[in-house]
Amino acid sequence: MHLRKTDPIIVVEDDPDDQELLKYICKSLDIKNELLFFDNGAAAYDYLTTTTNKTFIILCDINLPMMDGIELRDKIEKNEVLKRKSIPFVFMSTAATKSQVEKAYLLAVQGFFLKAMSFKEFERKLRIIFEYWQECITPNTDF
Repeated sequence: MHLRKTDPIIVVEDDPDDQELLKYICKSLDIKNELLFFDNGAAAYDYLTTTTNKTFIILCDINLPMMDGIELRDKIEKNEVLKRKSIPFVFMSTAATKSQVEKAYLLAVQGFFLKAMSFKEFERKLRIIFEYWQECITPNTDF
């Protein structure tokens, strides 16, 4: 799957095994976008507030050290510059509580997915997410 949108994919994930799995799945899907990994929300937020680069999508875990995924999403929503960039933000977590899912959607998250237990299922979910956001027009889309 070749994505026309070539901006980096930000992955906020503290588990090195999950990072490697995401790299492998993106390679298997023929995703050419650069993958930028951050192991906590604070590091991702620092990057987002200092870069001039566009971002294709943010894939974020919920349970992270220093600043969890909900806190990261909240800070992005409260930052007028980042909010106006309309970067798609999708949660991918091993587990979730009803409260976490409710908080995520109150913060206008664009999706919440549980990580699949099998490689093929995880690959299927990522393919769907990437294909959807490839076709979706956002305020930062060049069209």
